[in-house]
Amino acid sequence: MKRVISILSLTVLLGGCAAPMTHRERSTLTGGALGAGAGALIGNAVGHPGRGALIGGGLGALGGAAIGDQMEGQSQRQETHARELEEQQREIARQRRELEDLQRRRSYDDDRSYDDDRGYDRRRDDSY
Repeated sequence: MKRVISILSLTVLLGGCAAPMTHRERSTLTGGALGAGAGALIGNAVGHPGRGALIGGGLGALGGAAIGDQMEGQSQRQETHARELEEQQREIARQRRELEDLQRRRSYDDDRSYDDDRGYDRRRDDSY
């Protein structure tokens, strides 16, 4: 019976890890595994490797979760900054196009004003 429960537990655990994990989840698992290993070694020195692994695993998982949470927050902030930067670059490109259009219009209007001041219409002049 214990073997069936162990296999089912392992299946559920591995099935839960099938989806891509976040920084926090990876850090929690890594911290738990390292903590359990360290706790087992320390616990073996005092005669209780099981308790040491359990306590070390729990503390390691908590530490790993805290570090992973910070990493996840940093990743989200970087993504937000990247989106804002991309939006600002699009706005700058739009403003450049608008400025170029305005400069072309102004140049065209200046040419027309110059022709009007000279007293002739360029459209009627066949020399062009």
